Amino acid sequence: MCNDDRWRQLADELGIADLDIDLLEQALSRASYIREGGGAAYESNQRLEFLGDAVLDAIIAGELYQRFPQAGEGWLTRAKSAVVQTPNLANVARKLRLGPYLRLGQSEENTGGRRKTSVLADSLEAVLGAIYLSGGFEQTHQFVIAHFLDIIDEVEDESFRDAKTTLQELCQSLTQLVPEYVTTGCAGPDHDPIFDVDVRLASRVLGRGRGGSKQKAEQAAARDALAFQDEWIDELPAAANESE
Repeated sequence: MCNDDRWRQLADELGIADLDIDLLEQALSRASYIREGGGAAYESNQRLEFLGDAVLDAIIAGELYQRFPQAGEGWLTRAKSAVVQTPNLANVARKLRLGPYLRLGQSEENTGGRRKTSVLADSLEAVLGAIYLSGGFEQTHQFVIAHFLDIIDEVEDESFRDAKTTLQELCQSLTQLVPEYVTTGCAGPDHDPIFDVDVRLASRVLGRGRGGSKQKAEQAAARDALAFQDEWIDELPAAANESE
């Protein structure tokens, strides 16, 4: 197989037939390979990696912002960091079978560079940079969401559990009481319901949430309460005393 055919095959495997194969080749050319061939640093994948990292951050930030309208800045920042952490990027790279296509210097090859988490993660970011330059933001967005959706779902589940636990620990430290989650409404068809939930302590509503299940609505309410805790935290002990 000639060199162009090799990169065209990878572009087809990635599902992007119009991907610029010169950019794709550069995206998988490590600095160690370019250096051994006497090339300049800018010919390696480092610049594309820089670009892909920025584009990935923007896409994941936008997806989280749209998906969790009640989440505060702190939660969104932590969630984005959890999604784009190096092991996750490397796992996506492995699923896309980027390892066999990497162009490595001999030393990096000998030390197992094709399997290294950091190398695979960097290379995925460089490929995203190539996709962005070839097809623009929308094409890159579609590609990222297709390959990161499961990771976002996992982060959502774990972060939701942490939000409820954090709120409960905060309330107990102030009042010895546990927040109560009250379903205030349910709309939509049976196969796709939407629940509204208040989280309360004593008579005080701490937050409100909405979701496709009671659990998700409760989790959204906990995040809402934590995002606006400055508005109720000073009043909580008094409200708890009044309820006794």
